[in-house]
Amino acid sequence: MSNVIKKTGLILIGAIAGMMLSLNFSAIAKKDNIEAIHPLPIEELRTFAQVFGRIKSDYVESVEDKKLITEAINGMLVGLDPHSSYLDKDDYKELQIGTQGEFGGLGIQVTMEDGVVKVISPIEDTPAFRAGIKTGDLIVKLDDTIVKGLTLNDAIKLMRGKPNTSIKITIVREGETEPLVFNLVRDIIKIQSVKSKMIEPGYAYIRVSAAFLPENALVVYTEGRSPDAK
Repeated sequence: MSNVIKKTGLILIGAIAGMMLSLNFSAIAKKDNIEAIHPLPIEELRTFAQVFGRIKSDYVESVEDKKLITEAINGMLVGLDPHSSYLDKDDYKELQIGTQGEFGGLGIQVTMEDGVVKVISPIEDTPAFRAGIKTGDLIVKLDDTIVKGLTLNDAIKLMRGKPNTSIKITIVREGETEPLVFNLVRDIIKIQSVKSKMIEPGYAYIRVSAAFLPENALVVYTEGRSPDAK
């Protein structure tokens, strides 16, 4: 009986080992195939590693590896165009909040331009719209925080918040000699992507009021699984 159990155990071990080897070879083959299609730039990666090492050894203060890698990824994507970005777990959560149709904020569709936040459009019937914020306004300060140097996601986090809380926004507007200061109170922002009404029989008015990503935008999300995974 013991010999039968022993033989069965050896067969199972052999089967598992064979399966592991098969998966390993499959992964190696897939990796080799990817590298054959998109060969890695060895010299550039060596330069990256040297800069990384120099920062770790000679920078005036200690910097976490995760921060350096994350900022390097951000820089790689931001360098493509102002719309592409890298999302970590928290940033992806913020994206979901902003696209689910309701959140606490000011009601401004924004982008990043030359290091400051540029207003694409205020959303109708929101604090920003009622205060008179206009398309093309440049947001340079949020309360006491200078926007220059922040990422777009960081600026959006500062503008969002619980309803009935206030924030002071400093704006530079074309044609104005001095910055404009707005004291806004956050509200529940409900996004209605499409508005429509019948003008007369056979004629309808349709307006798409929500901003969408440009076709050249690239959003990279990494958390070990697909963003759509439950």
